[in-house]
Formats: sequence, C-alpha cells, structure tokens
Amino acid sequence: MPADEDDDAQPGPGHPGPAQPGPGHPGLTRDALARAALRVLEREGLAGLSMRKVAAEVGVKAASLYWHVRNKEELLDLLNDALMADAEAPPRSGDWRTQLRGYCRRYRAHLLGRRDAAKVVAGRLAPGPHLLRLMEDQLDRLREAGFSPADSAMISYLLGAYVQGFVLQEQSPMAAAETAGAGRREVADAAAERFRALPAAEFPNLVEMADDLTGPDLDARFDFGLDRILDGLAALLPPEQR
Repeated sequence: MPADEDDDAQPGPGHPGPAQPGPGHPGLTRDALARAALRVLEREGLAGLSMRKVAAEVGVKAASLYWHVRNKEELLDLLNDALMADAEAPPRSGDWRTQLRGYCRRYRAHLLGRRDAAKVVAGRLAPGPHLLRLMEDQLDRLREAGFSPADSAMISYLLGAYVQGFVLQEQSPMAAAETAGAGRREVADAAAERFRALPAAEFPNLVEMADDLTGPDLDARFDFGLDRILDGLAALLPPEQR
C-alpha cells in the first residue's frame, strides 16, 4: 500500500519520534492534535479516527504528526486526557457515599455526552493533566473518608471500570432490531413478550420475571449496581465511618 493511503503508518526506524514541532509547522502542538482528534472523533467515531484525518484537521500532512506522537496509540493517549478536560468533580459536600455516587453519575453522563468516549478511555491508563486533577481529587476524598491508601487505589479503579463498562454496554445495540431503527424500549418489550411466551414448566423464572428482567430503565440499573458497590465498600471502614 502506498504510504499516503496508510492512515496510521508508523515512521521508519530513523525517524526521531516525538520531539519538537516539525519544520514549517511551529504552531503544531500535542494539545492542538488532541483538540483536532476530539473533533474527528465527534464527527466520525473511533472507527473513523486516523492519523491522516487528524493531520488534515490541522492542515498538515500525516508525517508531521510523528514529530509529536509515534503512532495512533499515542494519539489515543492524548485524546484520553483531552476527553476529561471539561469533566467536573461533584461538590465536596455530604458523606463519602454521596460524593462517590456523584462522581460516578457525572462520569457516566460525561462519557455519554461524547461520541465513543467510553471506547477511548476504557482500560487506558495514560494520565495527563486533566485526568491527574480528577484522580488526585477522588483519592483525597477516599482517604478523608477513612479508606486506606491501598483500598483507595483499588476503589478508584473499581468505580472507573464500573462506569466505563456500563456505558460501553448501554451504547451497544441490544439486538439487530435496534440497529435497524427500533427503540431500546421497543426491543426490551419484545424480549419480555418472548419470555412470557416460553413454556412455564421449563422456564418458570423467565416467565414470572419477564417484566422484572426488561422493565427497569438504564438509570435504575446503573444506580442499583452503584449502590451495591458502595454497600460493599462500606465493609472496609470501621462501623462508625460507614
């Protein structure tokens, strides 16, 4: 494949890799690349994000990007932090449950408000200045609540993984019918009808619980899971701090 058709080709062994802005593009910075990647992500989604398209967004050739990032994965590291630039921590008021619940609800809303954001951040630990700010704030609240340093670190990971995983699932089609244009409620109602129509002798629980399985909306499901996590975390604290 010719080099100009390979969206995410990596530079050759002799390329200097990330360094200073390339000749002729003194205004090109990693921050500018991150903002351009955000615009491409919003328009075309993660599947459409490429080095070539980001380069075009800032008006340069793809080769110029390699002065700042070695490959698409490093670009995603920048994008990971850029996605958190306008994320806000909840008010520092109320007990630790209230604050962690606020964190998770805000994080979910933040990811849902940006196309494919959960796909970018899920499983990626590439902390830049924006993410570092949020991590430090959350860890400080956990320590203040009485959690040990080791537990605080594990809790921070757990909550992030729960929110990211939930958003990934809720943004995935429930069935082929949703991909074809049906609403999620319509798909869920159809599943309930199928459960109710099953032979009760063979599937007694599915028949009886059809509405319980398909009725709750995603907000209710998210809060239920989050509250059970918080219940479990309380066991790590002395009774008087739970």
